Amino acid sequence: MNKRVAVYRKEHFNAAHRLFNPQWDDEKNKRVFGKCALPNYHGHNYELEVKVTGEVNDETGYVIDLKTLSELIRREVHARFDHKNLNLDTEEFKYLNPTAENIAIVIFNLLRPHIDSRLDLQIRLYETPRNFVEYPA
Repeated sequence: MNKRVAVYRKEHFNAAHRLFNPQWDDEKNKRVFGKCALPNYHGHNYELEVKVTGEVNDETGYVIDLKTLSELIRREVHARFDHKNLNLDTEEFKYLNPTAENIAIVIFNLLRPHIDSRLDLQIRLYETPRNFVEYPA
């Protein structure tokens, strides 16, 4: 019998950012990124869903201990990004445009080394209630 189960942990963080390509002039940045390119930044209340999929452990009944997963997210994501300006306050986005897509990839890469390689990991990041990304797709 297949005992693969997906478990989810939902967390949130608040952060400011500016979408901007330094190789472009202000006009092109405005044309491509609209209001998101304004020089004084803007913020989001990000909702993060972390999905871990794998076999249920016969001894624990868990795929992964959700308390442990929550602590991992708080340590690796929340502590780095919550109430920060992603462009100015973080190493991860010093040279990387902090789009929702790039934020999701960065979060995946922060969490992946800490989760058993037998388990699949997927990140869903809501930038707004209607706009979200998933990585890997």
